[in-house]
Amino acid sequence: MAPIIDFIILLFISLLIGLVFGVVLSILGSEQEAIELYSNIVGGVVGWLYFALMESSEKQATLGKAAIGIKVTDMNGQRISFLRAIGRHFGKILSTIILMIDYVVILFTKRKQGLHDMIAGCLVLKERK
Repeated sequence: MAPIIDFIILLFISLLIGLVFGVVLSILGSEQEAIELYSNIVGGVVGWLYFALMESSEKQATLGKAAIGIKVTDMNGQRISFLRAIGRHFGKILSTIILMIDYVVILFTKRKQGLHDMIAGCLVLKERK
């Protein structure tokens, strides 16, 4: 459920930024191919910053993760750094590209870690109330 919530939030943010960005570039006379390229780059940066900033914040979770009561920690249950969150994000992209192996790995690891979590030395834990 958390990925769905995050997807909807990122879709809304990306559409809003993309619309503004596209209009500005169109007014400046940019060609359609350039507008699409820049919009894709901006969308990628927005996603990267959303996950890295949110997971390394005091909440330790994206809005989707927080909504279902989970958070990202290091192996000792502590908050992760921004650099570690970046590594986790790009590890997720890499392991998803490789035949979605990330989701298979989660099924067979003791701590239910995805490959991206192992790469970054992270855990996803339920919030204690």
